[in-house]
Amino acid sequence: EYIRSSYFNKKEDTRFSSSVGKFVGFTEQGVKFAAAWNKDASLLSAIKAQKEVYCLNNIQNWYNNMLTKS
Repeated sequence: EYIRSSYFNKKEDTRFSSSVGKFVGFTEQGVKFAAAWNKDASLLSAIKAQKEVYCLNNIQNWYNNMLTKS
């Protein structure tokens, strides 16, 4: 799962979760940002692509490193 969070004043403002597939706001300002970002189809597709680019290409490396450290 790919999660991308934004914080302001140590409080989570917004979060994108690949399992949900959209941004969710947790503060009044975060709800506004999430609504605007969810309307942008190109932004959503770019963020969804980050799961394949970042997570799926590196998961085997992370998994192997964790096994050698435990």
